[in-house]
Amino acid sequence: MKKNLINKLFIGIAILLLIAFVIMISLGMIAQSGPLLISFFIVLAMFFYTIKALRGFVYTIMIFGVVAMGMYYPQYFIEIGDFKLTGLITPLIQIIMFGMGTSMSTKDFISVFKTPKGVFIGVTAQFIIMPISGFMLAWISDLPPEIAAGIVLIGCSPSGMASNVMAYLAKANLALSLTITSIATLLAPFVTPLLMKLLAGEFIEVDVLSMMWGIVKMIIIPIGAGLLFNKIFRGKTKWLDKALPIVSMLGIALIIIVITAAGRDSLLEIGLLLIVLVLLHNLFGYIMGYWYARGFKLSESDARTIAIEVGMQNGGLASAIAHSVGKIATMGLAPAIFGPLMNVTGSILASYWHKRPPLDVNEENE
Repeated sequence: MKKNLINKLFIGIAILLLIAFVIMISLGMIAQSGPLLISFFIVLAMFFYTIKALRGFVYTIMIFGVVAMGMYYPQYFIEIGDFKLTGLITPLIQIIMFGMGTSMSTKDFISVFKTPKGVFIGVTAQFIIMPISGFMLAWISDLPPEIAAGIVLIGCSPSGMASNVMAYLAKANLALSLTITSIATLLAPFVTPLLMKLLAGEFIEVDVLSMMWGIVKMIIIPIGAGLLFNKIFRGKTKWLDKALPIVSMLGIALIIIVITAAGRDSLLEIGLLLIVLVLLHNLFGYIMGYWYARGFKLSESDARTIAIEVGMQNGGLASAIAHSVGKIATMGLAPAIFGPLMNVTGSILASYWHKRPPLDVNEENE
């Protein structure tokens, strides 16, 4: 009874905040409406947390709140004193990748030999479907070149850890998801710059070798350090295993708010169009990833895995690449939008599939 009362209280407050926000917007009091929108997302997240079925959406709702803060109060997230907060993006990505490395072991790579067909199809789908679809959307968008290049960039940045969570929730092949993510991430320093040169070359100048080295510093070195750390201290630092996922989530939230603040003016000018294009890109990844896998006669479970792996990209990596080439306020916008949106669509897709277990979950791949 008490829990139901709390739920009603939270949702009631959230509705009132949203109504008040809409009224202020309609009255032209846009600048003053920020606290209402931010409070709405906070209260809505609290409501979601009280309901087990919705708990997985809490982080995504909070990210939308973070975006709202960056849009309404950019001055607080651009610099502190003489230090520009965009300087935190690369170190944060390195910490996240280190955390990924500590959760990996040689078993993740042995899986390649156990299911080579699924891994090969999954990795090739990563580096074919999203880069090409990103290029097509950028080409027809008529957006400023650097912003259009950001759509290509997110398409060339293969899936991160969020896809593994969604694969688990969707009752897909989690082992295959982990392996595809690991292999694609390790290939990214070499494949992503080449794809960017090929597909985004008409939008911006791409220095392939410089981008490769930048991604190596952001991915290969931190993951290698994480693997070494895991090998030496396995089972001895349980507190770190619990802390790193939280640090990663906070790191991603900080990256998004910094990018949003830096690119606020561009977002206000072309935000709606970019949101539509990014959403289409994301949905196209799910659809084409699924049917690409089915076309190669993979099981339903494996097809779901590849759909999620393809549709969900590594927005953090793409943002760090945009920062490394000095275009965070333009090229970094599409990745900043893609991250929150893919978590919403991914959660919806995972929930839908969770209620419909794959019929062929136990069958062998042909």
